[in-house]
Parts: sequence; C-alpha cells; structure tokens
Amino acid sequence: MINKKIEQEFNKQINAEFYSAYLYLSMSAYLSSINLSGFANWMEIQFQEEMSHALKFYNYVIERGGSVELEAIEKPRSSWNGIIEIFEETLKHEQHVTSLINNLMTIAFEEKDHASVSFLQWFVDEQVEEEASVDEVLQQLILIEGKGSALFMLDREAKARVFNPVV
Repeated sequence: MINKKIEQEFNKQINAEFYSAYLYLSMSAYLSSINLSGFANWMEIQFQEEMSHALKFYNYVIERGGSVELEAIEKPRSSWNGIIEIFEETLKHEQHVTSLINNLMTIAFEEKDHASVSFLQWFVDEQVEEEASVDEVLQQLILIEGKGSALFMLDREAKARVFNPVV
C-alpha cells in the first residue's frame, strides 16, 4: 500500500508532468508556425516523453493501491521571441522539474518508502539526461545566435529525433 503523503505528492507530480507535456506541445505548435519543423518535432518528442512520465507515475500510484486524482492543467504560454528563448525556457523548466523530483526523493526517504525511492531513482537519472540534452541544443543555438544557415542545419538534425518509450 502506498504511503498517503507519497500518494498526494505523486498526484501533484502527475499534474506537473502533464503540464510539461502541454508546454512542450505548445512550443511545438509555435515552432511549426515559424517553419522550424525539425525543432517542432524535437518538442513533440519532449511532449511524448512527458506524457509517458506522467503515465509512469499514474501506473505506480495505482500499482501501489493508491488513488489517482487528476487536476486541471495550467494553460501554457503560446508564443516566444524565437528559438533561443524557447530553449532557455525549456532548460529552466527542466531544472524546475529536477527540483520537484529531488523533493519527492527527499519525502520518500523521510517516509522510509523504499519502493518509492527505487522508483524515483529512474527519474533522478532521467533529469540529468534531460537537462544535458536541452543545454546542448541551447549552447549550439547561442553559438549561431539562433539564425542563419546553421539554424537550418540544426533544425534538420532535430527532425531526426525519435521517441523511445519508457519501459
């Protein structure tokens, strides 16, 4: 049986993961509107990853005998001042998600919920990868000042990104 405090916090995280997905889908739509279809694909993959993260928490709560309580998802922003701002916001958002995961890990330790600690370790590792991936793209965009033929080369590269479902 899942600890009630953990259940409550994991329900908040489910909402946060769905919001992340919604944010990245909004970014994808914006990028499509400015004809950066590769980066739109990159963000659509982010959307799919965040949806799978939400479902991973959702299934864990149910598997542990808890109750899932879905809340309204906050409306995300819908326009930005270009590609660099999008990736700056994405990095900031991933850093925020990392802090949420770290907080969940702290609570799981405090509650001596070893199963949840084990479950959360995957997310701790995932956030390291997420931040590094976003920062790499951001640094490349900064190098090229978010424009020119190099932008289109990066856009083409981003189009090749594919979704790898969470196991």
